[in-house]
Amino acid sequence: MENKTARAPRRSRIQQKNRETILAAALDVFSAQGFRGATLDQIALQAGLSKPNLLYYFGSKEEIHRDLLTGLMTAWLEPLRAMREDGDPLAEMLGYMRRKLDLSRDFPRESRLFANEILQGAPRISEVIQGELRDLVQEKARLLSRWMDLGRIRRSDPVHLIISVWALTQHYADFESQTRAVLGEGHDPWTEAAAFLETLYRRLLSPLPG
Repeated sequence: MENKTARAPRRSRIQQKNRETILAAALDVFSAQGFRGATLDQIALQAGLSKPNLLYYFGSKEEIHRDLLTGLMTAWLEPLRAMREDGDPLAEMLGYMRRKLDLSRDFPRESRLFANEILQGAPRISEVIQGELRDLVQEKARLLSRWMDLGRIRRSDPVHLIISVWALTQHYADFESQTRAVLGEGHDPWTEAAAFLETLYRRLLSPLPG
């Protein structure tokens, strides 16, 4: 029997570089225009490649978008996966919040790409959302519930607690221009958000005295 892995062609450095260039360009276009508004011509122009050259690497707009979302979902789930059962509960939740905020700060285009997909009803990642993401949220919600039962953090709805972290961190990427306009000059939204959210979650989750 032939070894299919052995027969799979390896990409050259130039081919890999061109794929990365196309994906980076597509991220710019998709995050600005959304999936429906983006075109292969726009992506090729942003990448500095001809459309036929782009189609050598990716067969369609859908394929490019799927590749971007696949990589994005891996990164998006990692902060929640990193929540440790053997850690201090309050520190673990604050750590999760900070990791999500850092992710939004460092990857704003990716955050907007994800937001655009969700606003369209998540047609291309619904399977991941209803499967891997939901399973992970339920797993961590059970962990939070155990900590609450032990009195190690204050009781609240664990699933909505996780969702609140998404809302309060990703907003700063998805609506960054609005946030900067409201705050005005001389403000660093990310530093101020980190300080505010840490205070907020400490007050929400710190166990009551006694």
